[in-house]
Amino acid sequence: MHSLQAPPAVVMIRPHAFASNPETRDDNAFQTLANRSAAATSAQARDEHDQAVALLRDAGVKVHVFDDHGDLDTPDSVFPNNWFSTHPGGHVAIYPMFVPSRRRERRADVIEMLKQEYRVQDVIDYSGLEQDKLALEGTGAMVLDHVGRVAYTVKSNRADPVLLERFCTHFNYEPIVFEAHDAEGRDVYHTNVLMGIGSEYALICLEMITDPERRATVKARLEESGRTVIDLTHEQIAEFAGNAIELSGRDGLVLALSSRALAALTPDQLATIEASATPLPLSVPTIETAGGSVRCMIAGIHLSRR
Repeated sequence: MHSLQAPPAVVMIRPHAFASNPETRDDNAFQTLANRSAAATSAQARDEHDQAVALLRDAGVKVHVFDDHGDLDTPDSVFPNNWFSTHPGGHVAIYPMFVPSRRRERRADVIEMLKQEYRVQDVIDYSGLEQDKLALEGTGAMVLDHVGRVAYTVKSNRADPVLLERFCTHFNYEPIVFEAHDAEGRDVYHTNVLMGIGSEYALICLEMITDPERRATVKARLEESGRTVIDLTHEQIAEFAGNAIELSGRDGLVLALSSRALAALTPDQLATIEASATPLPLSVPTIETAGGSVRCMIAGIHLSRR
């Protein structure tokens, strides 16, 4: 089974100089400092990445792995979903990033691989807008409903509203924008930490959406798309339960999420997911200290193979 929402192939970046990035710490409340040396932290992150790749491949997901040896000082490179996205019909977007170290993550070799192995009609590069201090951090800033053509987006300095409108016009999505705060009242930095959209269900912490009208609108739009809304708690979001991505595997749909996220879900929530997809837990505790989890590590390929 293949779903438009769930890509059968992904890009992942193997980290050799992973670290919690001081440039992004101010507005990413999910970041924590690892209690070990830089070399040990990096080695552990690499092991977690390699084990995740192996499990995804075992499930029948095509994984394209690129190494980042750290030459450009890119501590967050393990999270490639922020700098590019791919779209049915052969379209690719390249995004402007909020802080300088993340701008150095963009790689021509990844885009060239996509052109060689998949049908790419056009590449729209927004990255030059960094000069105007504009950012739109890909499928971190936007959670895309590829079927209903909706771009759910939390207001933040990682998602400029003008650029969001431009992306939605180019790629034929409707923007639905809302403010969201965590349990301590802090702004949410990326939409994909509070929600993830599968083919038959959507994971979301509705309580984090501050405006009741927008909260009702988001819930209604997800339900109108035929999905069951799995309403997560603040505590589950803190365990990265919203940071998950549905993929098409050999034997059907899988939901890739961290082991920590899976453990935070209730039996009822799991039953809703398992009605259409098999949970695929990946253990990435070291990588999660950088403020992102499994969804952030995976850039889906929504393109047709050559």
